Parts: sequence; structure tokens; C-alpha cells
Amino acid sequence: MTTRQPKVHTQLGRAAVQNFAARIFLANDRINQILIEHLDPAAWGTRPPTAKPPGKNNVRTIAAIFTHMHNVRAKWVRLTAPHLKVPPQLNRAHCTPQQARAGLAESAARCAEMLAEALGGGGGRVEKFRRDGWARPWPVGVEMLCYMLSHEAHHRGQVCMLAHQLGFPLPNEVASGIWNWEKLWKECGSPRGPGYDS
Repeated sequence: MTTRQPKVHTQLGRAAVQNFAARIFLANDRINQILIEHLDPAAWGTRPPTAKPPGKNNVRTIAAIFTHMHNVRAKWVRLTAPHLKVPPQLNRAHCTPQQARAGLAESAARCAEMLAEALGGGGGRVEKFRRDGWARPWPVGVEMLCYMLSHEAHHRGQVCMLAHQLGFPLPNEVASGIWNWEKLWKECGSPRGPGYDS
């Protein structure tokens, strides 16, 4: 009897972690969607009038940053969970905001599936997190989620800074709205917000 109790707690804990990881990654993507929705199209940088980023020519445009985020997600899925449907790559030179939003939504869904499977415990097909072909694989765990979120937050910071430098700063309600995790969490299916069971 005493041996079953910890197993039940472990199963419930795994289910909670799976649910949390999937929801937080979807909330993370909601921030990307909000930024693209509210960016001035002139700042996107894919067609005339092209917004040229300041500095060296190798600085990514906002379009290139968002397509990079999507393409890296697709690589994570391809290397870590090839049994899932791998989203097609986006072309940074020709990607529209609408294409980026659709691509990011698809890659977020695949990453959420991958995270749920990886953090669900034994029996899943996701056993190692492969960030890149050159990088040593990691055992799956919360570090995987943290890495994925950090990568995206880094690039969102670039987008916000670049939009401001190009003369197209995001409206204050957007800049502060991306920190309203209660609202973001609810938009992603948790009616009571972060820290509560749905």
C-alpha cells in the first residue's frame, strides 16, 4: 500500500509538468503573435519600402528574426522528436507577417507536443533534447523548456529594440501587455491564470 502512494504522486506530478510546459510554451508564442500583430508593416523589412537595420549589413531584419525563431523550433522538433510532423521552414527574404504568424503557431504547437511528451516520464519517444547537430544532447527535463524560452525571449528583445531604432516603437499597451501573464495564460486555455489548475 505504501509503495503505490509515491507512484500516484509521481504520475500526477508528471501530468502537471506536461500541462505546464505545453501551456507556457503556447503563452510564450502568444507574445510573438502579439508583437507581429502590432508591428508597423514598414518595420518588417521584406518588401519596399524596406526598413534597413542600423549598423552592419549582417544585422537581421525583424522578418529574419521571426523566421529564425520558427526555423530553430522546426530544427528542435526534427532533431529531438522526428516522429512529430516537422513544420516547413520559412524563407526570411520573402516571409510576410501573416506567414510568420501561421508558421510560428504551427511550430509552437509541435514544440508544445514535444515538451509534453519529453516531460511526461518514461515510455515516450523523446529521450534527449538536441538543440543543434553540433551540440551535445541533453537529457530531457525543465532545462529543455528553459533553453527554449530563453532563446525566444532573447530574440523578442532584439525585435523590440530594432523596431524602436527604426522609428516604429511598439505602442505602450503592447510593450506592457506582453508582461500580462494572467491574460496570456487565459488566452492559452487556463481560465484561472498561472499557478492554478484549469
